[in-house]
Amino acid sequence: MNRMTQTVAVLGTGKIGEALLSGMIRAGWPVRDLLVTARRAERAEKLRTRYGVEAVTNAEAAKNADILILAVKPQDMGRLLDELAPHVTADRLVISAAAGITTGFIEDSLAAGTPVVRVMPNTPVLVDEGMSVISAGSHATAEHLDHAEAIFGGVGKTLRVPESQQDAATALSGSGPAYFYFLVEAMTDAGILLGLPRAQAHDLIVQAAIGAAVMLRDSGEHPVKLREAVTSPAGTTISAIRELENHGVRAALIAALEAARDRSRELATGNG
Repeated sequence: MNRMTQTVAVLGTGKIGEALLSGMIRAGWPVRDLLVTARRAERAEKLRTRYGVEAVTNAEAAKNADILILAVKPQDMGRLLDELAPHVTADRLVISAAAGITTGFIEDSLAAGTPVVRVMPNTPVLVDEGMSVISAGSHATAEHLDHAEAIFGGVGKTLRVPESQQDAATALSGSGPAYFYFLVEAMTDAGILLGLPRAQAHDLIVQAAIGAAVMLRDSGEHPVKLREAVTSPAGTTISAIRELENHGVRAALIAALEAARDRSRELATGNG
């Protein structure tokens, strides 16, 4: 079946869920084939007014949609699955966008054989520059993964990985934007220390970050080569990099990512 002829329901339409909804509409999904659920009536009404979609209950979504996107918080997933279980048949596709929730956990809560796809998006999906890491559950096929890619590809890039790599992907990509915000914050403070107004320091750093990211994406060059192109002998850049190495920044980043991966594993086992 053509994926854009299927009915898709977004359950839990917060920021990420709304970003997916708007991305699907821009990608050509007919509004008549999109359903949303929201905990609060005023939120449901806002989505109905903004996008023209039908707001329904979770049970109605489970009965009527071909694809269910579970975009709730991890701590709300168990309660949502209990609500859906009586209505979800094994011919539905269930896509989870909740951090740390395994496909096995969802499969155990629904009808035997229900295909489940796990996706870890990051917050830049809000500006159509997201990275969504996609993994198949035990009953999901390549076609099911195609459906997930069609949805999440509307708000950025997608990458398929085995589910065993999801915790590492969460550490790198899911949490990744926060590391860059942290770095920009620190560099802005440094700019102020060096005598620049905060607004100017911020603008300089943000544009440097955007330019560097585009060069990394479009040039195909290794980051070491791009860095070396900026690093003149006995110049300013090498002096700064020496201090970064002296302070163990590289080792600190590795340790930070390991900590994020370990925390993702804890959440997956229910040790929240």
